[in-house]
Amino acid sequence: MKQIEIKIEHGDCLDILKQYPDNYFQLIVTSPPYADSRSKTYGGVKPDDYVDWFLPRAKEFLRVLKPNGTFILNIKEKAVNGERHTYVMELILALRKQGWLWTEEFIWHKKNCFPGKWPNRFRDAWERCLQFNKTRKFNMYQEEVMVPMGDWAKTRLKNLSETDQTRDESNVSSGFGKNISNWQGRDMAYPTNVLHFATECNNKKHSAVFPQALPEWFVRLFTQKDDWVLDPFSGSGTTVEAAQSLNRNSVGIDIHPEYCQLARERTAVHQYRLCEEETDYATDNSGNNNRVCGKKHTGISSQQDRKTRKARTKSRTQT
Repeated sequence: MKQIEIKIEHGDCLDILKQYPDNYFQLIVTSPPYADSRSKTYGGVKPDDYVDWFLPRAKEFLRVLKPNGTFILNIKEKAVNGERHTYVMELILALRKQGWLWTEEFIWHKKNCFPGKWPNRFRDAWERCLQFNKTRKFNMYQEEVMVPMGDWAKTRLKNLSETDQTRDESNVSSGFGKNISNWQGRDMAYPTNVLHFATECNNKKHSAVFPQALPEWFVRLFTQKDDWVLDPFSGSGTTVEAAQSLNRNSVGIDIHPEYCQLARERTAVHQYRLCEEETDYATDNSGNNNRVCGKKHTGISSQQDRKTRKARTKSRTQT
């Protein structure tokens, strides 16, 4: 089995990416520090200065992304003096001038958003995931993120009317129409551009962790096995870990050494791919694996690893 490569780089992505060649990554998924947020962690970039701060880094993203690759930017405006600041909209316009195509906008619905009460607004339950591309033709594997049709199909498609079996045009002549019979016999459907994922609840020792399911969804949609994925603001390594779990190569960059170390610890267990032959495993006298394919284990163990070892020990005992 081919070894998946993982690189955790310490430094500013503006400098680190200069070491990488043009057209290197298939996908960039990232959640940069939001304007003036977490100032004790990332120094805080003022909303009025955010576009000027981001554009030089986006220029490097544009260079290292493959022509058929995709850039996903998870970002959200903040409120300043009682109103939403416009730095995200300004950034979108600036990125288009830089050469990016603003292809799509996904909405991440945070199913367990933080409770609270504010005098002039409700809870923030969603964030933007902006899709940018270099060209109109980009790699996209829609079948990889299809969802079950749902129970509604069992009743709605059971008895079709005459109208349901033809293309039913819109009553307002908008040009949109539907043929309900086309859904018969289908078990799966394409998803919408609203993604429903809960926020990260367990402590990752990082001030703003998005759920692994979020970058994983985009990795499935826009890449294939062995492609390279980049997170230039990787934090605790969520995107890198998601890429590894799907057998994609990945690079994570962060300016804080403690987060780089945390990302290395999170991804260490995935560095050792399971070999096909059990003889490739070396065991000590206690029956625990301490080497995989001749490489020393780091001591970090996943829940699945523990279950596998427990099952093997039980099998040996029964034998």
